[in-house]
Amino acid sequence: MELVLQLAIIIIASKLAGSLSVRLGQPAVLGKLLIGIVLGPSVLGFINETDTLAEISQVGVILLMFIAGLETDLEEFKRTGKASTFVGLGGIILPLVLGYVAGVLLHLSTMESWFLGLLLSATSVSISVQALKEMNQLKTREGTTILGAAVIDDVVVIIALAFLMSFMGGDVHLTTVILKKVVFFIGAILVGWKVVPWFLNRFSSLKVTETVISSALIICFVFAYLAEYTGVAAIIGAYIAGVAISVTKFKDEVFEKVETIGYSVFVPVFFTSIGITAEFSGISKHIGLIIGLSILAILTKLIGASLGAKFSGFGWKSSLGIGSAMVSRGEVALIMATIGIESKLLNPDLFAAIVVVILVTTIVTPPMMKVFFQSKK
Repeated sequence: MELVLQLAIIIIASKLAGSLSVRLGQPAVLGKLLIGIVLGPSVLGFINETDTLAEISQVGVILLMFIAGLETDLEEFKRTGKASTFVGLGGIILPLVLGYVAGVLLHLSTMESWFLGLLLSATSVSISVQALKEMNQLKTREGTTILGAAVIDDVVVIIALAFLMSFMGGDVHLTTVILKKVVFFIGAILVGWKVVPWFLNRFSSLKVTETVISSALIICFVFAYLAEYTGVAAIIGAYIAGVAISVTKFKDEVFEKVETIGYSVFVPVFFTSIGITAEFSGISKHIGLIIGLSILAILTKLIGASLGAKFSGFGWKSSLGIGSAMVSRGEVALIMATIGIESKLLNPDLFAAIVVVILVTTIVTPPMMKVFFQSKK
């Protein structure tokens, strides 16, 4: 029954913290992130990280990106393809190069330096999606560009990571990695175009309750699993599933019910668990490194992605808003950091510092977006 009590604490705390954050002029998601730190082992110790909470959190971020896909205007998504490419690549190149330079200055090896650069190039827009929703920017040209750029960022960074790992003599075959991703995206497009509408129509005709939402969740979870299996982030698979359903007649019903399911339990657990998993013990001896890498991580992604947006035709205010949304490294960078320490590309001290840097980029993203998107008006 301990899990039941933990869920009750997380839900009430995240709702109250989110409301307080809004009253203070900040996005609600910022309060939900910070309350996780307060509830976790670093402060009050009311909630400890468990495998079960981690799984619920994973479902939360999958549903969050699924909802973002449902809200995506496919025609607008097509029109922002060029802008998404510029933003995605701009947000990779600058962090990659300057991250490599930082690694050299930290006396890391060439491979370790390039890995640090790749780690700083990662992006996770799950937090940004929530901030965009709160500011009514998710369906705008800027919002669609951010989501498209996130897909490009994920694919390019993971392929680059596989390329780097192949030089280490491991059993990583770059051709296989790329082929799996190509197969996933082609398959996802074909299935989304032909199979998803057919499946929704057939499954929804069953003589049981809530068949539409059940069939939609099946599609969401299968797409997320296959994306993860082929080396693409699960959140990208969930997003594509949402886009596929967004062009069917079931869109409104699915959106309404998934939003209710997601935001009542799973999404609050995701936001709060980011803070709960924060570990601050022993960071005082790495404080200089953490501050330096945090500044580097924020500025390189903000400037690189903003320049990409500017070159694709956005004004400076919109460009900075887009750039700020790409700053959060989130769970994608955490996964890469774990790969790094397992592959001896990160030493334990640098790994500990990187985890805090990832948390910092995640926390600063919502208020940065608030500033830049408000100034756009």
